[in-house]
Amino acid sequence: MVLNQFTNVDKADYVFVNSFYKLEAEVADTMSKISPLSTIGPTLPSFYMDNRVENDIEYGLNLFHVDSSTCINWLNTKPEGSVVYAAFGSMSTFDDKQMEEIAEGLKATNSYFLWVVKTSQESKIPKKFIEENSEKGLVINWSPQLQVLSNKAIGCFFSHGGWNSTVEALVFGVPMVVMPQWTDQTTNAKFVQDVWSVGVRVKVNENGIVGREEIEEC
Repeated sequence: MVLNQFTNVDKADYVFVNSFYKLEAEVADTMSKISPLSTIGPTLPSFYMDNRVENDIEYGLNLFHVDSSTCINWLNTKPEGSVVYAAFGSMSTFDDKQMEEIAEGLKATNSYFLWVVKTSQESKIPKKFIEENSEKGLVINWSPQLQVLSNKAIGCFFSHGGWNSTVEALVFGVPMVVMPQWTDQTTNAKFVQDVWSVGVRVKVNENGIVGREEIEEC
C-alpha cells in the first residue's frame, strides 16, 4: 500500500513533504534533484507554531472524538517533566506478552505515566495493573496528542516512531524512546537516535520482545 503511493510520483508537478529543510537538508537537496520537491512542514495547527491563524488549534481530521479533559486535568496536577507519555499510534497492535512488558516497564520507571491503549487492546493489559498503579499512572483509550505533548508535565514520549508523532515531539522538544513497528518507523527511529540525537531506540530481545528492563533503562 505504501509503495503504491509512489508509483506515479514522477508525473507530479509538485511534491509537498511534511518535513522542514533544516531537519533534513541533505535529503531534501538530494531528492529535489530528481523530483519537484518542497518541504512545507511542520504541518501542525497554527496555535502551536506562529499563532497567525485564529482558532487553528487542532488537525482538521481526527479518527476519534473523545472528551480530553480527564487526561489534561490529570497532567496539570503533575510536576514539570515528570510524566512518561506512551502512545503507539492508531494502527499498532501488540500481543499479550509485549503488552505485559510495556506495562511492567512503565511501572519500573517509578515515574508518572500516561498510557494510551486502544479499546481493542485493553484486554491485554495485565489484570489489576490499572488499579494497582492508579496513583502513578493513567490509562486511556485516546489522547489529544498535541495538547499532551505541549503540556509542561511531559518529560518523555514512548512512541512507535510514526512520522507525525516524531515531528510533533521535535516541535515541542520532548525526548523520545522509540519502539518502531513497520514502514518508515525504523528509519525514523534511526534518525531520532543517531542523526538528531533527540532520543533512543529500544532493542528487542532474542524472542523479538522489548523487555521491561530495556524499557526501564531507556
